[in-house]
Amino acid sequence: MKKGMAFGTFSIIHPGHLFYLESAKRHCDYLIVVVARDSTVKRIKGECLIPEKQRLEVVKALKPVDKAVLGYTNDMYRIIERIKPDILILGPDQEHDTEKLKKELKRRGLNPKIVRIKRMKNGRLHKSSKIVRMIRKK
Repeated sequence: MKKGMAFGTFSIIHPGHLFYLESAKRHCDYLIVVVARDSTVKRIKGECLIPEKQRLEVVKALKPVDKAVLGYTNDMYRIIERIKPDILILGPDQEHDTEKLKKELKRRGLNPKIVRIKRMKNGRLHKSSKIVRMIRKK
């Protein structure tokens, strides 16, 4: 059984998230989703609209997700070390340098396959930031 791991802030769940997680699930038998902590969301997006426990609860309920967990605040690799997935699945807009990621994982004695989902779901509101901008305009 191949364990896959996907990551995200999941600020406001939308069809783009579902597309990402459905695509991720096609690469593994068991999908574990890491939901970013509030402090991580603030660092990445500048603000955190929905608390981590609520975002985690919603992600757990999504069909492609077999398990959802909160990440760590000070070391993003710690959750990978703890769970030891066979595959890491990155979204198309996640700004991780794949080569740097591989080097750090190897340094920690980990060697999961890294897969990047190549495309996003098209649509006007396929990103949380676009949804927030639209709400603020209104």
